[in-house]
Amino acid sequence: MTQDLKLLADGFMFLEAPRWKDNRLWVSDVFGHKVYKLKLDGTRELVCEVPNRPSGQDFLPDGRHVVASAKDRKIYELKGASLRPYADLSNHASGYVNDFAVDAKGRMYVGNFGYDIDAREQSRPTQLHRVDLDGSVTTIAEGLEFPNGSVIINGGRTLVVAETWVNRITAFDVDEQGDLSNRRIFAHMGDMQPDGICADADGAIWACSFNTGDILRVRDGGEVTDRLKVEGCAISCVLGGEDGRTLFVTAFLGPAEQIQVEAKGAVLTTLVEVPGPL
Repeated sequence: MTQDLKLLADGFMFLEAPRWKDNRLWVSDVFGHKVYKLKLDGTRELVCEVPNRPSGQDFLPDGRHVVASAKDRKIYELKGASLRPYADLSNHASGYVNDFAVDAKGRMYVGNFGYDIDAREQSRPTQLHRVDLDGSVTTIAEGLEFPNGSVIINGGRTLVVAETWVNRITAFDVDEQGDLSNRRIFAHMGDMQPDGICADADGAIWACSFNTGDILRVRDGGEVTDRLKVEGCAISCVLGGEDGRTLFVTAFLGPAEQIQVEAKGAVLTTLVEVPGPL
């Protein structure tokens, strides 16, 4: 099945980590150094500025808003327009911190590049870290190739992570303590580099392919049930809207060489059959 995407808003730099909460879409503009929230009519409101590049962002179960600051490798809690230190990964993550997932107990599962991408270092495997509610940081998996977008499914029992540079989506079992085991392939993505991902109520994954502009719905095992396409780079996605059936896709509507140079970041939408998790 294929669907059309409609433009909701544009004029951003590079939008990561869309999240749906309080009838708003929240996004990080990485190279614009800002976090925004958008209404369904596309109007936007600046939430705060994050000087060292906001990347992953989400909400803890108690409603607190947290954002990853990539270059200083820290997590901040947003208090209005201000940033309050929450967790420091600078002695743990070997590259810029990026996207993360939050479980029902408020634990964060945080990925990082693993190397200095701005200095054009050779890519290398890295770790996945868990940040607990007290701000403590624990290494919970090693040997991942740029763990990027992530989401928790199966009632909190499974963590799914996009490994961008090796074109695959990986799954782990999650135990009561938030530790990981039983690493396995959720889906091989062929020549596609999965970036941001989200899950629906059936446990299928919507995955954005950064290098090809594809957005695929894939089941555990790799079956593709739905496919969308943008002219440019597909970055990340989330399900939301009034009934949970609106798929919001962030994209860069231009060649990758123009990222950080031109404001071609956009949010696109389409309606899908299976809503997001309750």
